Formats: sequence, C-alpha cells, structure tokens
Amino acid sequence: MASEHDVDLIKRQEAELVFERFDEAVAFALGTAIRERALRENLPIIVDIRTFDRPLFYAAMPGSNASNPDWARRKINVVKRFLKSTYRMVLEQQRPDRTFKPGEGLDIADYVLAGGGFPVTVKNAGVVGVIAVSGLPERDDHGLVVEALCAHLGKDAGALALPKAGD
Repeated sequence: MASEHDVDLIKRQEAELVFERFDEAVAFALGTAIRERALRENLPIIVDIRTFDRPLFYAAMPGSNASNPDWARRKINVVKRFLKSTYRMVLEQQRPDRTFKPGEGLDIADYVLAGGGFPVTVKNAGVVGVIAVSGLPERDDHGLVVEALCAHLGKDAGALALPKAGD
C-alpha cells in the first residue's frame, strides 16, 4: 500500500505545478503533448482537460473504451469538490471499494476514488479546473499527468515523480 511519503509528494506536486495563466491555448498545448505521448507509447487513454465551467480539450486514443469517459467524468467531479488530485484522495481515503464513506453523501454514479484527476491551479486564483486521464492503472494515470505538467511548466519531473509501484 502507498506510504505517507506518497501523499506528501502529491501535496508537493499540487503546490508546485501551478500555472501563471490557464486558457484554451494552454489546455490545447498540454492536451496535445499528452496525446502525442499516448500515440508514441500506444497508451489506451482518454484525456479530458477543462475549467469548471467548460471543456477545453478532449482526446480518445486507440484502445480506450466506452467506460473511460465516465471514469474521467467522476474523477473531474472529485477534483471539483475537493480541489486536490484524485490519487491523493485514493491514498488518503484507503477505500478498496472506490466509494466515499456513506456520510459524505457522494453517489458512486458521480464520484469515484481513482487516480488520474489533477487540479489545474492558477497563481493568485486557485483551482480553476482539472486534467483527467483514464485508461491506465491509476498510479500511471496520475504520473502521466504530472510528467506532462512538469514538462509544460519547466519543472524537474524526476524530483516530483512518485516512485514506481513496489519501490
């Protein structure tokens, strides 16, 4: 199971992977970079980038399936509600059934504990949207987003990457 170190590192990712500005052009550049990597590596994912009021980028790669958009939608809802990455939520909640505790009142049809949703944070504005990837194991979905954000923002991906599962 994941360690407290992973949660601390994800908090650091969320704090450091912040945009000066975020608009349609930034979403397109980021989405295109993720899509190009997925094509190169034959990753069967979907990518959904949006602000909380509208979609900005969407791509479905070969091998993705009809359930991936729904997983992404539910991850987006989690980021919108809690303003943190969905993989951090997975690690903090430790719920193998992928549901939130009954007292949260969050329907499994609309919310899921699964990695791959990451908040889009803008300096001096806060969380304004989300980048969601679905199709890989959740730690890999999360890592793909973090690597793309690091490349786009000029951050050291090695310093912010989670260790490989099992390390």
